[in-house]
Amino acid sequence: MKKNKQGFITRSLHAKFPKGDAYNALHMPVYDGVAYEFESAEDIAETFAGKKVAHAYSRTSNPTVEYFEKKMKAVTEAHAVVALASGMAAISNVLISMVEPGANIVTSNQLFGHSYALLKQTLPSLGLEVRFVDMTDISAVEKATDEKTRVYFFETITNPQLEIVDLHALSQLAQAKGVAVVCDSTITPPYVFQSKQFGVDVEVMSTTKFISGGAAAFGGVVVDNGLFDYAKNPSLESWHDKYGKDALVARIRKEVFRHLGGTMTAHTAHFMNLGLDIMPLRIERCVDNCLRLGEFLEGHPQIKSYNYPGIVGNKGYDLAQKQFLGKPGAVMTFDLESKEACFKFYNRLQVMRKATNLNDNKTLIIHPESTIYAEFSSEEKQAMDVRPTMMRLSVGIEDVEDLIEDFTQALQF
Repeated sequence: MKKNKQGFITRSLHAKFPKGDAYNALHMPVYDGVAYEFESAEDIAETFAGKKVAHAYSRTSNPTVEYFEKKMKAVTEAHAVVALASGMAAISNVLISMVEPGANIVTSNQLFGHSYALLKQTLPSLGLEVRFVDMTDISAVEKATDEKTRVYFFETITNPQLEIVDLHALSQLAQAKGVAVVCDSTITPPYVFQSKQFGVDVEVMSTTKFISGGAAAFGGVVVDNGLFDYAKNPSLESWHDKYGKDALVARIRKEVFRHLGGTMTAHTAHFMNLGLDIMPLRIERCVDNCLRLGEFLEGHPQIKSYNYPGIVGNKGYDLAQKQFLGKPGAVMTFDLESKEACFKFYNRLQVMRKATNLNDNKTLIIHPESTIYAEFSSEEKQAMDVRPTMMRLSVGIEDVEDLIEDFTQALQF
């Protein structure tokens, strides 16, 4: 009996080109040009008027980028996808498009440092109110919600605290309040998380991470699942009148994205196209390595605590099984006795790479309190549960025995 739909990798590998290639290339060529010629004045006029879909200028659209968007749409089963220059560009474009001055966003008090800074510093300067709460406490989210709340924004798994929101409970509240659910799913990409099934309206992610294929390039995407009625959103009401379900994507493409210039390049899209095809294979290896490392960390006397939601007994385990197919990304954290011990350990590492970023093929390790969160006060760090004793580990695809050996020798001080 034929399956209802093809698997993730098959859909990615065999997504059709937007147009046939003149030479029947198996991989989408890199269209590195800037402008595109039209046959007539009528053709170019209709394109600029929005009556005809065609590429005119690569700052607004490009064939290679379009193909990446099409592949992402195929694997997510979304309504529409927009590719941008970075994950931060994806977040800012969505929030600026959905929240008018005087309205508010309810968001998590545990976020990636730059996302937190955007919401704490930049967006309020534009007249947008941001309310920080514990998103794992649905009653706290509800209490922070009023008639001016437009968006619930959160990370599917917080970075680096590794907290998990109950998406079923949150989406139910959002539907009752008429609020859009927007999540950053960078740690849990489409292979392990189908956001549409959990009532997520809009998904943003940094494609720099798992999707790029080993930190080959940086980029971001906005994934609109087509679930939200944009007629209910004051910022998008007029766009809904003209574009219907495409209101958010239309505003991003025709106004915010176009004016702010967060364009994904053709070469970047090429790397994303290649990386997406083999992403599931890398995720499986990374998750297996996380589980093996968890076994090692649990028994080591210098490890005071460790956190990975994929391990039985972890407080996020049940939600990780339900929402992420038991594969909650490849980010782990662990605590040593002191900040000084973290630095000694860090400086002794030989295999694990001392670098920021997540989901490279290489295992990367960083001390968040002194790096990503360096600009924040001690009180802010404490409120975000960013501890001076915590290390963040992004587990790669190396032979796990070599990672364990590196841990072992680096902890001998």
